[in-house]
Order: sequence, then structure tokens, then C-alpha cells
Amino acid sequence: MASPTTPAVHYPDDDGLPMSDNTWQFNWIVLLHSNLDVQYRNDPDVFVAGNHLIYAVQGSVCTRQAPDVYVAFGRPKADRGSYKVWEEGGLFPQVVFEVWSPGNRFEQMQDKFEFYQTHGAEEYYIVYPEFPSHAAGWKRDGDRLVRIDDLNGHVSPRLGIRFVLDTGELTIIGRDGRPFRTATEMVAEQEAAERQATVERDRAAKLAAKLRELGVDPDAV
Repeated sequence: MASPTTPAVHYPDDDGLPMSDNTWQFNWIVLLHSNLDVQYRNDPDVFVAGNHLIYAVQGSVCTRQAPDVYVAFGRPKADRGSYKVWEEGGLFPQVVFEVWSPGNRFEQMQDKFEFYQTHGAEEYYIVYPEFPSHAAGWKRDGDRLVRIDDLNGHVSPRLGIRFVLDTGELTIIGRDGRPFRTATEMVAEQEAAERQATVERDRAAKLAAKLRELGVDPDAV
């Protein structure tokens, strides 16, 4: 007699929870995600995601969390409904960020911590938008995530980013030595660079025209 077919397990892509409770939390999630995405834009094997479900154990729909932001090294950039560890070469995302909101309960955050510790996160950070001078971090030591005593000046082993807290609010310095910037700030910088490039081109064109008036070949100067 043929054995009965094992029913397929459905892993929902949505946990039914909102991405954020307020603009402070949302802005931090976007800041972290966008800057890390830019930092690894040229690396095809670093996957950066936000508000995205991680399923850690095949067959267990309840063994899951949706970090605000995470980074998975060794995994290709590609759209996913969720991150299923057994379909990702067994690799759990190495770095996880949570952005605290008023709706978070201690028990909920403890469950998140236990999930990340149990399933292999190497680094775990919590940002507190309403308390800008505070942040917390843990890094793996064997089978445990151990609290980083002083996050001020700490450099993430995986990401190469640096946390600065001595200015009265959290600033994250990217691997390029520049602070994380909002999308608006990035666009403003790009526009300023384009304006400067236009000025330089116009200046060069005027100089070339003047040299020709004087009978000088601009290419020979």
C-alpha cells in the first residue's frame, strides 16, 4: 500500500503585524536598510532585507521572527517572500537589527533575542528612536549572544560600521567613514554633485573657447 502523501506546509509571507508603530521607528528602519543596501550594492552575495520573515526550522511555521532589518552574507540578492533558512544553504542571517517601539513588550523582545541566539545570529542590535542616546548590542561567543559592554565606538565585525553615542544621540558611521544618511540627504548630495559637475563643465568649455580665440589648441594645454 502506498504511503499517504505528506501535506505541504504553507509558510505565510505576512505575520499580520505593522511594519512600524510611529514615524521615528519607521525612519530608523528605512535609514538602516537603505544605507546597508547601498553599502553592499556591488556585492551580489549579500542580501539586505527589512520587515521580512525568517523561518528557521523546516516544517515549523511558528518558529519565525520578522526583524526590522537583517543582513545575510553568502546569500544572493533576489526577491523572496520570506527567508527560509533550509533553502538558504542553512545560513541564518548574521546581523540583525530591531528598532524599539512603544508597542514592544519585554516578553516579545526576549522571544526575539532567544530566537536570534538559538538559530545563529552573530550580531544583534537594538535601536531606541525615542531615546536617541541609547542603543544596545550583542555579539556571538560560542553558542551565546553576549552583551557588548560599551557600544560607543563599537565596530561591527561583519558590517564594519561604527556606533557613536557620545554626541547625545546615536550616529552610525558607515564603512566609508560617513554617517548613515536619509534618502533625502543622499538625493541632496547627488544633486549638489551634479550641479558642481555642471559648473566645472561650463568653466572648462569657456576656458577652451577663450584659448581658441587666442589661437591656442585647448587639447595642447
